[in-house]
Amino acid sequence: MAKIKSLSPAFWGSLILVFAQIFAFFIAFQEKIFIEAHEIIAPEVSLGIPLLYFFSAVIVLGIVLFFVPVFVLKVVLRVLFAVLFAWGLMIILGLMLPFFVALAIAIAVSLLWLFIPKLWLHNLLLALALVSVGSVFGFILSPWVAIGFMLILSVYDIVAVRFGYMMWMAKKLSESDTLPAFVIPRKPSSWNINLKKAGFRKLFEASPDEREFSILGGGDIGFPLLLTVSVFFAYGFSGYLIVALFSVLGLISAYLIQQFFLKGKPMPALPPISLASLVGFLIVYFFV
Repeated sequence: MAKIKSLSPAFWGSLILVFAQIFAFFIAFQEKIFIEAHEIIAPEVSLGIPLLYFFSAVIVLGIVLFFVPVFVLKVVLRVLFAVLFAWGLMIILGLMLPFFVALAIAIAVSLLWLFIPKLWLHNLLLALALVSVGSVFGFILSPWVAIGFMLILSVYDIVAVRFGYMMWMAKKLSESDTLPAFVIPRKPSSWNINLKKAGFRKLFEASPDEREFSILGGGDIGFPLLLTVSVFFAYGFSGYLIVALFSVLGLISAYLIQQFFLKGKPMPALPPISLASLVGFLIVYFFV
């Protein structure tokens, strides 16, 4: 029973990725219809451009977290997240509803999160925002660029965790009561808690066996979505399905490694996700 309980984050994390992959396909399918109807051609983007944007963002975020006081971070980050959630929801609803109706709903929901940040609402809006990001940029990037991007970020992930930079950023963000990550509770009753009262800092102070919550980085969901959407535009539904399946297997393997080999210690999930996704993509590239 204890092992089943300890693996519950793996179940919920995998379920989040599966949900996001399914929803990303739905959005990408609608997006493809729009693109083909308007004869839009994707620009050619080299690997250097997304890497430049990503590492510039990492550097800027590190500087901000180091110098900006916590009380200022709380306000700025919560507003930024509300804008991100509104944008992500607007992209999705805009495919199904009139513009101003979609905009009104997106703003209303993001304001609800801003003032009443329930855990389930945070996770849902973060997933939808990442679906929108993956759908937009998955069309722009080719599969090879997307997989190369993920592999390079996997190396960064390992180095950042190994030397403590990733945990330092996560702790600083936790002080602002805002995390760019999915918060997974161990108790079903905790899904409805208010994140302002949850105390993110406790996630990093408690031992692995005593933590009431686990976290799954937003990038561990967002980057696989970007790749699968890219594969969908290049190889169709069968390619998307294979790569999506392998990305989920990669996430499950990350949880298993953390649980049974690292005994709950922090582990970058992106490397096994990227390697599994690469295997899936190579199967698509050579055999589909």
